[in-house]
Amino acid sequence: MILTGPEIIGEHKAGRLHVEPFDTARVQPNSYDVALGPTLLRYTESPLDVRAANATEEILIPPEGVLLQPDRIYLGSTVEVIGSDHYVPILHARSGAARLGLFCHVTADLIDVGSKGQLTFQLHAVEPLRVHAGDVLGQVTFMHVQGRRLLYTGKYQGSVGPQASRSHLDRARELV
Repeated sequence: MILTGPEIIGEHKAGRLHVEPFDTARVQPNSYDVALGPTLLRYTESPLDVRAANATEEILIPPEGVLLQPDRIYLGSTVEVIGSDHYVPILHARSGAARLGLFCHVTADLIDVGSKGQLTFQLHAVEPLRVHAGDVLGQVTFMHVQGRRLLYTGKYQGSVGPQASRSHLDRARELV
């Protein structure tokens, strides 16, 4: 079950979901609009390696914006800090951004219950596309959790700004 706009407002007021800053003008019929923060990360080496800490460079988005190239992945973050111990936030592209060929997440749209922080956009443009800090590129829906809740305590908890992959920290690969 996805929360409606009025339920998002009510659950925010009740403290059961966290969005900061919160602006009722950003509440949609069943989502909350989120904006791109002031920095991007770009990987600087190729090929990338799932088992390594891949080097990145930080890009401060200038007033004229940044031109995203189609052959790259750019990591941005939401301006908003988002989380809930009661609902699962899911990050989606806004339809206007998607109609310009912008993927706001490549495949990782699900935010674990209990996670709290700025969400990382995984930006991939189908063709060259200029983005600016403050652009409303995404929207977050909140899904009801059923059953015993196991709150997230993982490696991205409390994220501030865009976060590069930390897959190299996963222990599962050692079992192979």
